Amino acid sequence: MQTVTLKTPLAQVLGSKTAAALQRAFGYQTVADLLWHLPRRYTKRGELTALNTLPVGEHATIVAQVLDVQKRQMASRAGSILTVRVTDGTGYVSLTFFNQPWREQELLPGKQGQFSGKVTSYRGQLQLQNPDYQLFDSAAETREAGGDPEQLAQARAKAYALKPVPVYPATAAVPSWVLAKSIDTVLAQLETVADPLPLEIRAAQEIIDYDTALRLAHQPERDQDFRAALGSLKFREAFELQLALVARAAKYASRKATPRPLRDDGYVTQLDAGLPFSLTADQQAAGARLSAGIASTSPLATLLQGEVGAGKTLVALRAMLQVADSGGQSALLAPTEVLAAQHFENFQQLLPAAVREAVHPVLITGSMSQTERRKAALAVASGQALLVVGTHALLSDKTMFADLGFIVVDEQHRFGVEQREALRNKAKTVPHLLAMTATPIPRTVALTAFGELETVEIRQLPAGRAGITSFAVQTRLMPQRLTRAWQRAREEIAAGRQVYVVCPNIAAEAAPEKVATGGEGRNRASVHEVAARLRARPDFAGVRIGELTGQLGGEAKTAVMTAFAAGEIDLLVATTVVEVGVNVPNATMMLVLEADRFGVSQLHQLRGRVGRGQHPGLCLFLTEAEQESAAWSRLTAVAATLDGFALAEIDLEQRGEGDILGTAQAGVKSTLRLLRVTQDAEVLYAAREWAEKLVGADPQLQRYPALQELLRVQEQRLAQLDKT
Repeated sequence: MQTVTLKTPLAQVLGSKTAAALQRAFGYQTVADLLWHLPRRYTKRGELTALNTLPVGEHATIVAQVLDVQKRQMASRAGSILTVRVTDGTGYVSLTFFNQPWREQELLPGKQGQFSGKVTSYRGQLQLQNPDYQLFDSAAETREAGGDPEQLAQARAKAYALKPVPVYPATAAVPSWVLAKSIDTVLAQLETVADPLPLEIRAAQEIIDYDTALRLAHQPERDQDFRAALGSLKFREAFELQLALVARAAKYASRKATPRPLRDDGYVTQLDAGLPFSLTADQQAAGARLSAGIASTSPLATLLQGEVGAGKTLVALRAMLQVADSGGQSALLAPTEVLAAQHFENFQQLLPAAVREAVHPVLITGSMSQTERRKAALAVASGQALLVVGTHALLSDKTMFADLGFIVVDEQHRFGVEQREALRNKAKTVPHLLAMTATPIPRTVALTAFGELETVEIRQLPAGRAGITSFAVQTRLMPQRLTRAWQRAREEIAAGRQVYVVCPNIAAEAAPEKVATGGEGRNRASVHEVAARLRARPDFAGVRIGELTGQLGGEAKTAVMTAFAAGEIDLLVATTVVEVGVNVPNATMMLVLEADRFGVSQLHQLRGRVGRGQHPGLCLFLTEAEQESAAWSRLTAVAATLDGFALAEIDLEQRGEGDILGTAQAGVKSTLRLLRVTQDAEVLYAAREWAEKLVGADPQLQRYPALQELLRVQEQRLAQLDKT
């Protein structure tokens, strides 16, 4: 008999047909893959029911004896129907099995057992379709064993009724019962699974061993069995992930980077002296941590989270200037040309003339003319340009650096790990890395998606900003509110200020719906349609209206945003292309049309575009969602607070970790099988603590060869995700 391990191909245990079905349905290839297909819930067959009291339409469990068995072919298609008539002395019921002819060899007349399933009625006859069942020993066998047949049957029936039954995530091609049968077959042949977790961890966490956990997860006798099993497997999943992330961070930290110490009289000091404001305490603290990291021979690897408008870019600029003081270059990678151009312009404005001339900032984007790009690339390759800002064009083979010492990735969730690595590979020595996000990430998500990065937060907003007031506005029942919203926008423009109007679509959809420009039913709110309707309104005569969408070319987008920033456009109708980074202090109002179509974090990001100057901001979330709906709750939650970190937790609760992880880091959600970051924070923290303890004491895990293999497998999985 062959030895079956977790690495054994399923085809060797289940046969090629079943293995192929599991491969097609779930992508499973090995025994481990199948055994980690854990039940989505557990049910019970329930209390025993007499046949003369069976409730039609409900689930029931009966003890009965087989009277007779009939098999017939289906009339309309290939296949057979097996009908088994059973009785308990109070009545009769038929058990119906479709395309399961082998059961005729088990359900022989005279056999007694327990049967569980949904009660239906067919032509006046009660029946259970494809029921679960367990057959009892014969009376003779029971007597030979020295027991009373009826008492033993009742005892077994009760145990059977109360035994947890796994219910698996299934497909039409591979139903739950096929999965259960396949898993039972595998477990019957599986040799004892060695536990890679050190005994000290298992004892401290009070979890059962790996072999027992796998078996009890699928074959529990009692509720406490599957609870203990799932608790053990959940911790293992968290630990495997954290071990890989901690090991990755330790490996990166062990490499040698060029230290870039802060100069007392350097560029940073000159920048600070020219600023018309003081740094917030959070900016100072974050800057100090980055400065210390950049001055070290261990490469900095940090995730900088900042509230919308909290001044992350200034903190990054100061770090870039520290690198420039030693002659090193810094590259800021932005996801869009609009944002890259804005960063570049901000740097130009913030830097004193002498510093600007010394560090020679350049911008590199895909839409630049060949002449412009060649000139910028030459400045970078020669080392003349110490501050480089750009889009994906920075990743091009045509962009070469003389001494790349620091990489800043803005809105890091827009980039994959491979893209970060492509930029890192342009450095001659290991560069320092700073990833930035204006979308606050809950700590549990950060541990899961970015566990290899140290997290630094900026929560304080700079002084001198007037703030933002937000309202969720229901327009279905009170359309006059919509009219008032447009009047309010016109008042802002008349006062010399500017307005954003955000739409979910670029062009009108085919399906008509009532939306936001007032009056009769219309298509979903689109940039082109809303802009056209506003231009046609008499009260908007003379208002300079612009349009901005992601479909515009890089030069066109930059031209529109430049015109808006210069005050040449009064009202900008746009998609969420304005969500990130756009800074127009004179913009004081935003109307988000069909706001229920946006997520919590997205709405918070959009809102952050207004109220960035001396005048207060106003943001209206316009919606036709019912006030009892989840969408309305989402909008009112955003309107009630400006705390992006609190909203991130709300977003996590409402959307679930799958969507959040997918947004935070592409592919990560597919690594989670049992772990739930919304519910398992303590498990994650404990796993992280153990991973840091083990790797800190033994970076190569030489004392734990089983963990070395586990780490190798997990690193392969993460490497695959890095490519997504």
